[in-house]
Amino acid sequence: MLSWDQSSSIALMQRERAWVEIDLAALSHNVQQILSLISAKTELMAVVKADAYGHGAVTVAQTVLQAGATWLGVATIPEGIELREAGIEAPILVLGATHTAEQIRAIEHWQLQPTLCTPKQALVFSESVRQSVLPIHLKLDTGMSRLGTSWENAVEFVQLVKSLPNLSIESIYSHLATAEDLDPTIRQQQQHRYESGLRACGYNLSGKHPRFHLANSAGTIVDPSLHYDMVRTGLLLYGLYPAEHLRSRLDLRPVMQVKARVTQVKTIQAGTGVSYGYRFIADRETQIAVIGIGYADGVPRNLSNKMTALVRGQHAKQIGSITMDQLMLDVSHIPALQEGEVVTLLGQDGNEKILADDWANLLGTISWEILCGFKHRLPRVAVGKPLVRREMIERRSSQSRGS
Repeated sequence: MLSWDQSSSIALMQRERAWVEIDLAALSHNVQQILSLISAKTELMAVVKADAYGHGAVTVAQTVLQAGATWLGVATIPEGIELREAGIEAPILVLGATHTAEQIRAIEHWQLQPTLCTPKQALVFSESVRQSVLPIHLKLDTGMSRLGTSWENAVEFVQLVKSLPNLSIESIYSHLATAEDLDPTIRQQQQHRYESGLRACGYNLSGKHPRFHLANSAGTIVDPSLHYDMVRTGLLLYGLYPAEHLRSRLDLRPVMQVKARVTQVKTIQAGTGVSYGYRFIADRETQIAVIGIGYADGVPRNLSNKMTALVRGQHAKQIGSITMDQLMLDVSHIPALQEGEVVTLLGQDGNEKILADDWANLLGTISWEILCGFKHRLPRVAVGKPLVRREMIERRSSQSRGS
């Protein structure tokens, strides 16, 4: 048995080395911004897969539901179970494919809602479901060439599912491949295919039907005609934009900040090498700060000698190879820096900020990958007070019922 006070000691240790701050006020604000784009008839599905893009699925789900989202989207059954075990009762759509009897039993038990992508999958579900009716969602492939039955075979797919016992079609959806592109050609082609498939099935887009949803984050911003009954947003929730030219459409606030502490400060002479491989050699006397975070925490090693971090509101250049648990900064321009001071790797300090987009641009990748890369060795620390905009939620609910 530990002799020290575990709760207080663990709370202190959360910020002893390095951590991720999750701003719940910013998260709530972003939900409100998204809701301002869509009508009261359109619901918001918050995509919280991949541990809410590294932000912490349970805390994010609770916050976005309070702020006005009504559905949650996950990629896997265990992700959905985690939310149910936390007491979350909102409908949860499993966006990934599921096939086995064991998976189907888990879906039933935890009251999750699966995506059906093929007729074969529908037959397996119908034969395995034990409850009277299981709500399911049909996925049409309109050009993503990933999951889903081709939109050209929508009629056969829908008719088959309707004929099967124990299954109830909750929604029919597809996914956009190029929604953020300046050229709308492919997006419009996908929308035309989607609507053509639905109409061929006998659905009136403005009448009573299962839910229709097509828009991802970019689609939600660029074209209201893509909104239908629900939009599925991920990146927007977390305060980032799918493309630079969409930045002016919404006032978003980054939710994640990544911080670490200075663990040692030292002075090296000109000609001294730094870190593995001596990929940096000082050309002058240099004061360096060792920071307690590295690639095992999610700071990509390929950012070595490319990135900066914020120290006392100033940019400090990272030098030498980023190592598993530590990295080094040139802090020659920051006087009397002390061990224990906080360094901001992603986020804002004073008037300066570093975004996930900045790292993505340096690496030739996308901000989604940066957010999802921070490992669970970094504790998630909630900051800010989540907002509950009851008036907007009630107004949207009232308008939806009255429509």
